[in-house]
Amino acid sequence: MTVQKHLQFYIDGQWVDPAVPAIHEVVNPSNEEVCAQISMGSAADVNQAVAAARRAFASYSQTTREERLTLLGRVLEVYQKRYGDIVAAISLEMGAPLWLSKAAQAAMGVAHLATTLEVLKNFPFEQLQGSTAIVHEPVGVVGMITPWNWPINQILCKVAPALAAGCTMVLKPSEVAPLNALLIAEVLHEAGVPPGVFNLVNGDGPSVGEALSVHPDIDMVTFTGSTRAGIAVAKAAADTVKRVAQELGGKSANIVLEDADLERAVTQGVQAVLMNSGQSCNAPTRLFVPRARQAQAMALAKAVAVAEATPVADALTEGMHMGPVASQAQFSKIQGLIQKGIDEGATLVAGGTGRPQGLNKGFFVKPTVFADVRNDMTIAREEIFGPVLVIIPYDSEDDAIRMANDTPYGLSGYVQSGSLDHARRVAQRLRTGMVHLNGAGPDPAAPFGGYKQSGNGREWGEHGFRDFLEVKAIMGAVAR
Repeated sequence: MTVQKHLQFYIDGQWVDPAVPAIHEVVNPSNEEVCAQISMGSAADVNQAVAAARRAFASYSQTTREERLTLLGRVLEVYQKRYGDIVAAISLEMGAPLWLSKAAQAAMGVAHLATTLEVLKNFPFEQLQGSTAIVHEPVGVVGMITPWNWPINQILCKVAPALAAGCTMVLKPSEVAPLNALLIAEVLHEAGVPPGVFNLVNGDGPSVGEALSVHPDIDMVTFTGSTRAGIAVAKAAADTVKRVAQELGGKSANIVLEDADLERAVTQGVQAVLMNSGQSCNAPTRLFVPRARQAQAMALAKAVAVAEATPVADALTEGMHMGPVASQAQFSKIQGLIQKGIDEGATLVAGGTGRPQGLNKGFFVKPTVFADVRNDMTIAREEIFGPVLVIIPYDSEDDAIRMANDTPYGLSGYVQSGSLDHARRVAQRLRTGMVHLNGAGPDPAAPFGGYKQSGNGREWGEHGFRDFLEVKAIMGAVAR
């Protein structure tokens, strides 16, 4: 396969060379071969991009709602025209199978653009409170740091509301999966986004990410990634007292109550963990089942995991199958945690260490299920970020809720019950930013984010839009 070369950054409406040449090789996780080269940026490139964004903010922040609606409509139109290119890029660089890239990965870009358009149409930018006007204005220049696991989703759930709010921005996508972000720059350029409103600088966290976080002319940093990296961003941003929005790690509990359909609950739970090869921050990776039903749950989970494991293949292969994890670093981390689960005495129900049978290259991980897991075991505490499910037995409903909340994370939760009222009562006791009842899927209009070390702020829908706005009170705005 020809190695793609993308050695420029998108700054002030044009493609420019990096200040200091530095090449990074992008690896196809399905075959471990180099598929692309990008340049790695520096603080000098960030300075250039931020200056462009600051200049553009003066005029773009004053555009009308109607002008921004027209612009977002054009972005959506061009995005849909380039949909096939975006699907192929995601599958090539981070390993999501083509079916998943089409149905979910790239589709989330359409969902966020369409949802943001609806929010912008009706958002109350000014409200009167007596003689005082409460006004919502764009927060300013936004630094955006996005991950590789759902790359388009995380880029457009930031870029779309920022554009809608009247902000300008500098994006640093993950160097693991940067090709889709370069396509987004092409989409925005073709759609007519004014020069300087959107800028892109490739690079890693210690160079470009930190330079964005500390920059005095950045008004807000929005970060998605690990809790460890999120803490570093917050510390770097503290000296300039800029707004920091974070969507971080998770170790979400999936509580199967006594009155639930166990077969349905376990089947859906295993499939949700294996989707995207387990690389979702909100995946239901801790499955809580009544102790008396653990053996039945183990048998069901093994059957589903084995069935899902059968077609493990190159991400660019058509058909339903599971792809690789995104990188060698991810593969090695997951293998180590699977071994840790074995060493700490959990019962290996399915999968284990090593690649699936018949595969001797590519970052493929066996769909793995552990049972007899205690909530204090490493595999129940750490975010594995791979196709690994742990089954934790519980003795009472209160016991299950206590263990579900006994985690530093609080991103998402899942409850399965034969009674919706029962499920809702349990959901209200979970310390998480989101809860899915009885297999309910995501809602692009609902707030996405977590409690505790899963971050702060919210993305998606109106709540995500509000994060890009400042609030101003104008007293005496109405004559008495």
